[in-house]
This record gives sequence, C-alpha cells and structure tokens, in this order.
Amino acid sequence: MTGGLFEKPFFRIAGDRGLLVEFGNAIDSEINRKIRTMAIALGKNPPSGIVEYIPTYRSIIVIYDPLKTNAAMLQQQVIALEKQLAEIPIPPPETVEVPVCYGGEFGPEIEFVAKTHGLSVDDVIRIHSEAEYQVYMIGFTPGFPFLGGLPESLHTPRLQTPRKAVPAGSVGIANNQTGVYPIESPGGWQLIGRTPLRIFDQQRAAPFLIKAGDRLKFKPISFDEYQALKEACDR
Repeated sequence: MTGGLFEKPFFRIAGDRGLLVEFGNAIDSEINRKIRTMAIALGKNPPSGIVEYIPTYRSIIVIYDPLKTNAAMLQQQVIALEKQLAEIPIPPPETVEVPVCYGGEFGPEIEFVAKTHGLSVDDVIRIHSEAEYQVYMIGFTPGFPFLGGLPESLHTPRLQTPRKAVPAGSVGIANNQTGVYPIESPGGWQLIGRTPLRIFDQQRAAPFLIKAGDRLKFKPISFDEYQALKEACDR
C-alpha cells in the first residue's frame, strides 16, 4: 500500500447482489482517479449481468443480477479489468464556476467559521473562493458534489445538531470538506453562502450541473447579483 492506495483491489460482499471493490483507505486524488478509470472500463466493457455501478471516494460498488452472474465471477472480471486501467485515457476535467453570495441570511455560520480560525469574514470568503476543488464523487442527494481541496485553515466541525431543512443552493463546510446542497434536504454542514444556480434540475436535458472528475471554483457575488442570477435561472 502506498499513500492509502492498495496494491490490489479489496473485495467485499454487499448483500445478495452487490460487490464492493475498494482501491484504498483514504480520500486521495490518485485513488479517486483509479475509481473513475474503473468506472470508464466498466462502462465500455461491462461484464455480463451488471445492472449498475456506483463510484465513490475510494471504492466502487457493482450491482448485478444474481440470475446471470455471481460475486466470484465478477471479482475475477474486475481483476482482469484492473490490469488494463493504465491503458485507459481519462477525460480532462472541466472547470465549473459556481457564483456564491456569502454570509448574511445565506451563510449564517460564516462568522462562526471565521471566529473558530481567528479570521475575518472577508478572509473566509477569500480563502474559500481562491481554492480550486476536485469533485471526488456525487451522492447523498441528487447532484451533491463532495469536494476535495478545502484549505486546512477552514476545516470546521459539522453542526452539533443537524438542520431538518437546508435550502437548495446552500454552500457549506463539514470538517475537511465543502459542498453545495442541490435540493432542499436535511443537513449538518456549517452554511457560509448560497448559489443561485440549479445544481440539479430534472427538467434539463443534462440534470446534473457538476460531475465526478470536474474541477470547481467558487466566485463571490453580491446580493443584487445573486437576485439577478436567481431570476434568470428560475425563468
């Protein structure tokens, strides 16, 4: 094992129709790159009986039809695919810019984040928006991007008591992660701002604005700019 990356995949049975394939034990860009490459390989050459595959930070779960295949067969097929990953090109990342109105009613915890780290609110906004984030995975709710790259100076624990409803578009921090709530949902992240963009919209031809492998940049905007963009997005 090097830097959290396993020398070979580790397999776990996940119920009566799932095979969990682990490639490492850390949130790491090299491990995640291997996950995304395996997802490409499964998409191009899916073993017989596969129903779905779901990539995460450090693993990928393969859902299969037990009438057509089994975990032992799939394990051997995944091992064969894993040996070919170095030959599979991975698409270059796209950069998605997400405008954010920080603080105020949209970011009720931004002052707490600032105080926790001995920073000003302007420092929090600057540090959070200057960083470029890697989208490791999509999950929790439709389109929720889990981002790597939050500067250590902003690492802040989750809320002690989660909210029952976080507004769609809210931008938050939880420990060493930051992310955007695509839809209204429960959540315990420290909210620091909100974007007017529709991160997930099932009426669009492409419902998800952000995908795993993308790069993401936050852009600070004023309340008036937020209102104008929100009206445009809602039309």
